[in-house]
Amino acid sequence: MTTSVGTHQPGFVHPALFYRSQREYLDGLVPFITAGLEGQEPVAVAVPGPNLRLLSDALGSAAADINLIDMTEAGRNPGRIIPVVLRAFADRHPDRHVRIIGEPIWAGRTATEYPACVQHEALINSAFAGRHVTIVCPYDAELLDPRVLSDAYATHPTIQDEGREKPSEYYAPGSVIAEYNQPLSTPAQATALPFTSTQELPAGRRAAVHRAEELGLSPDQIDVLRLVVTELVTNSLVHTDGGCQLELWRDGEHVVCSVRDQGQLTDPLAGRRPPGPSQLSGRGLLLVNQLSDLVRTHTSPAGTTIQAYLPLA
Repeated sequence: MTTSVGTHQPGFVHPALFYRSQREYLDGLVPFITAGLEGQEPVAVAVPGPNLRLLSDALGSAAADINLIDMTEAGRNPGRIIPVVLRAFADRHPDRHVRIIGEPIWAGRTATEYPACVQHEALINSAFAGRHVTIVCPYDAELLDPRVLSDAYATHPTIQDEGREKPSEYYAPGSVIAEYNQPLSTPAQATALPFTSTQELPAGRRAAVHRAEELGLSPDQIDVLRLVVTELVTNSLVHTDGGCQLELWRDGEHVVCSVRDQGQLTDPLAGRRPPGPSQLSGRGLLLVNQLSDLVRTHTSPAGTTIQAYLPLA
């Protein structure tokens, strides 16, 4: 029996949809969208540009009633998808069932980006627990590595494949978060700047800017670097003991700004949860996620490392 992906249920629903052709993509998602529109439910579609155009063309004039988002831009950094894409849309409709299509993993994602992508998929489940929201995540089963599809079974409670939806017997989002919490390396040529107090921040920030300019960071990204350095270093100094170390290096078309300290980050959703209207602190990691192309994190009782990737231009 064929089922409709993301069949309406109370509470949070988070299925993965495996597709192998444009036809399977449309057959799995267009009915989900049109059912939402017919029920006057808010619908958002956040997928890579080519798939966004494919769905828009198939929907015709109905596409005007949908919030269309190019995930390659809005979700370039997986760490900003929950607060800036998913929660931003769902929170505008707190008293209604919301339908979202989110495709954060596509064939063009790099091996460097992937751990943050799969952790994002795992964290959606706790970020939306208890919410009346359905988020369908398409996976290109033809182009993606089999390991990616295997991880999808662990991050989604249900899987739709070849028109059939079934519970995932391998669902274990907490295990995925732990599995991809791997130590982050620093190249030997990285510039290291130690900090022991916030009083050292102005001089250290100037040194970081000078080094980033030498690495090729463009002038329009220098202000971004200043903010990222300020937020990461301040966060470490305020919340941990023993100071921290800032490290800078170039990785391809990015400058990496890395901060390591001796504290442990115990909240997996830190930097991914929109702040409340009266919240005055805790916005630093959220800002870093919004400003960076990629944010990678490793945390353990021995310490935490956060790496922010800033584009050269």
